[in-house]
Amino acid sequence: MGTLLVRDTELASTLRISVMRLARRLRAERAETGLTLTQLSTLAALERHGPSSPGVLAELEKVQPPSMTRIVTSLENRGLVARSAHPTDGRQVVVSATADARELLRADRRRREEWLSRQLAEMTPDERESLRAVAPLLERLAGT
Repeated sequence: MGTLLVRDTELASTLRISVMRLARRLRAERAETGLTLTQLSTLAALERHGPSSPGVLAELEKVQPPSMTRIVTSLENRGLVARSAHPTDGRQVVVSATADARELLRADRRRREEWLSRQLAEMTPDERESLRAVAPLLERLAGT
């Protein structure tokens, strides 16, 4: 049992380092937009979940509501989000991503996926097949 635990601990360390390096490398492939990672993540959350209140966005992004208010204001000033009246609560607003935001996210993903595709093209077919088999496991580890 002890040997398995040591091997699992070594695997955990190797995976953590590898995933962090890959994430860092993919972030480096982002075009300079002048947006923070939190701002980009907020736009992606709006794209994924649809229009939301700033409070819901704060929960999704794990930030305090006042921080999300600043993020939304900044994105609104850049024309990347629009506010509208909440359909049932006149005290709240709903935030949605604009067409410009959706295009910015598409271009960002396209650029990073093109880089990753070039890296995959340099691998053998067996290596690519191994990654194809591991991808669902990494998703499960990530909790998505």
